[in-house]
Amino acid sequence: MNSRTAFIAAPLLVLAYGVIRILDGLDGSRGPGLAWTTGHLAFIAALLLFVQIFWQMRRMAGRNVLSTVSAVAGTAGIVALLAQFGIDLVVGFMAADHAGMGVLFDRVQDVPGVSIAVYDGAPFLFYLGQLALVVQLAAVRRVRMWTPVLVLIDLVLPFADKDLIPVGAVFLLISFVPLARQAAATTVRPAVALA
Repeated sequence: MNSRTAFIAAPLLVLAYGVIRILDGLDGSRGPGLAWTTGHLAFIAALLLFVQIFWQMRRMAGRNVLSTVSAVAGTAGIVALLAQFGIDLVVGFMAADHAGMGVLFDRVQDVPGVSIAVYDGAPFLFYLGQLALVVQLAAVRRVRMWTPVLVLIDLVLPFADKDLIPVGAVFLLISFVPLARQAAATTVRPAVALA
């Protein structure tokens, strides 16, 4: 998938995850079932696209040490989130009901190191890396100064209430549209130069 498409598809997949998550909770509990699985698969697909996005943002920021560290940190956060969502999927498949999921989650989180590596620590690198890259792009005037604000809103809203994930995804989509245009422009330039 090209970078331009990734910048648009990732926020849309996060939006899908957020909406599916809300729908899954309408009966008073989330998972297991089709909505749980579908929502998690949408977010996993978004995370995989964010790997490409982070490294494209690194290129756009100038491939310096700071942008490289930010992309590496963000990618490490993606790995942690992929592990978290993978665990969620496995638990969803193994449990007969929501209560059974809770028991399985407790077992997983009781394993030493899992909590910090998969839930309470490393996943935050995804958010920090993403924000750092967008701030760097604003500093080198590759994006407008309001872009990091929109990304920050997207990152903060789920911490206030996870039902705000779709709203945050819309802010992310708005902030990523200019990046998608720039990614397309950087893809076209080498082809023109070679012609």
